[in-house]
Amino acid sequence: MHSLRITGQATAQPEPTSSRRLQPGLLWFAFDLLGPTALVYVLLWRGSSLYVALLASAAVSAVSSLVSYRRGTGNQRFAPYMLALSLAGFAVALVTGGDRFLLAKESVLTASVGFWFLASIWTARPLAYQFARPLLEGRFGNHGPSWELLWEREPRFRRIWRVSSVMWAVATLTDAVLRVVMAYRLPVHSVPALQTGMMIATTLLMQVVTGVYYARAGLWPLVRESGARTTAS
Repeated sequence: MHSLRITGQATAQPEPTSSRRLQPGLLWFAFDLLGPTALVYVLLWRGSSLYVALLASAAVSAVSSLVSYRRGTGNQRFAPYMLALSLAGFAVALVTGGDRFLLAKESVLTASVGFWFLASIWTARPLAYQFARPLLEGRFGNHGPSWELLWEREPRFRRIWRVSSVMWAVATLTDAVLRVVMAYRLPVHSVPALQTGMMIATTLLMQVVTGVYYARAGLWPLVRESGARTTAS
């Protein structure tokens, strides 16, 4: 029903410029997050079947991703992948079945993202690093080196992002399993809203958990100290 969207851009510009660039992405993200779920309930209220409501919701997400891709909203490095996920979501929505099956199959894309995070730890750059870099690089102004430079020369920096990717994989796969449980255990018409709420809760919780992990693993001192060594040399 929902697509994962990356907002923000890597920049060393002053904060007002960053804020202006970030706002359209955040607004688009809010629409992607809440719009499809709201549409489900509007259509159900007007007497549509759950299948039609979920299909329309997936179509809205797919169209939104296509518009975002064409307009260059958000981080365009991941735009093709986000568009592919949304189109895959629409394809999954086409599969028919009973109401509870229709709700349970929403977990397919969530699980796919979880496996994507997990598989990325064996790639050149894990997914958590690729998602975080446009948002966080430059946070320390001119005092920190390029994250790519850090990646090349600091094993601890690489380990932090691989561990973070595993954490996101576990959280996302757990979310997918819970979606199936909710689909078969809870009242049918309450599930779409609860699934959206769970996605929001999972994302917020993981922001806190990974933030604590970054602090305990020494990510920010590592960035600052590496920047100081670069300046001194």
